[in-house]
Amino acid sequence: MTSPASSPSSRHASRGPWGLSLDAFPSFVRPWLRRFHVDFNPKTPPPTLAVVVATVVAIVGSLAADAVLVSIGVSVYPKTKGYSHFQFADYSKLTIIGVLIACVGWPIVARISSQPKWLFLRAAVIVTAVLFLPDVAIWYLGQSAQAVFVLVWMHIAIAVVTYLSLILLAPVHGRHVRR
Repeated sequence: MTSPASSPSSRHASRGPWGLSLDAFPSFVRPWLRRFHVDFNPKTPPPTLAVVVATVVAIVGSLAADAVLVSIGVSVYPKTKGYSHFQFADYSKLTIIGVLIACVGWPIVARISSQPKWLFLRAAVIVTAVLFLPDVAIWYLGQSAQAVFVLVWMHIAIAVVTYLSLILLAPVHGRHVRR
């Protein structure tokens, strides 16, 4: 007879910090959650102050990267000078909104995964790829290919700056959260 502690289903019966376990999800979803390391067995999440500091750094760094890329883009492609999406008031709003969403996501990922950097990197890649869709749409509708090319690089720069700001300035710690 097997003890309850060693049964296959008890392996995931432990509850994470939000009282969740893999057993709370339908059986067809569990393999996908495991594959993406959503196991509700987090390490110590980043302190709130560290996330706030990383958020400020990510916003400032992303806006600076955007400005540099716009400047380079206009230098390399002079016909893009005056392009509406290259105006600070235009790109800064969307940049700030996107960075804030990512920065809210980091502590959540840190609380649901034992491998948050792994999961967050893949989420950042997927989200960035999805954000290319509006760029493809405006290019398809007749916007300048050169300007859209710069917009794509702006998305990539924002993702890199935000990811690095969060994992370096608001890291998770190696110890798992006690239950």
